Amino acid sequence: MHEALTAHIYAIYLFIIIMLFNFYSVINIDDFMKLARRLKFMTPLYHLTNAVIMYSGAIIAAYAHSFSLKVILMIPVSIFLMVIEIKRYKKMRVIKTSDENLQNEFKTYAKKIYIIEIAVLFAVFLLVKVL
Repeated sequence: MHEALTAHIYAIYLFIIIMLFNFYSVINIDDFMKLARRLKFMTPLYHLTNAVIMYSGAIIAAYAHSFSLKVILMIPVSIFLMVIEIKRYKKMRVIKTSDENLQNEFKTYAKKIYIIEIAVLFAVFLLVKVL
């Protein structure tokens, strides 16, 4: 049981690192095509890590027979993070190389998305420590 919890926590750390890397990329890469290529590469890794977190969390909760407020909170948060990342990817996917206005709008949008994602994870961390 302890090993499963440790793996779950390490997956969360990896998830945060991926988010921070994507946020860093959005801030520092000026060429949209390079940014889009990098984010396109990182998106499956993001979703895989989120799936590992959701799956390991479900296994831990089932094994411990624990369906507490913490678990109830973590389920919609995981789904929310998945949905807003899909929305970010869909918005990025339709932007053409010649449309600089949409590219700039996307960068602003992506920054907001990553700030929201990091804030949500931090809020869940704080709530889990309090509950």
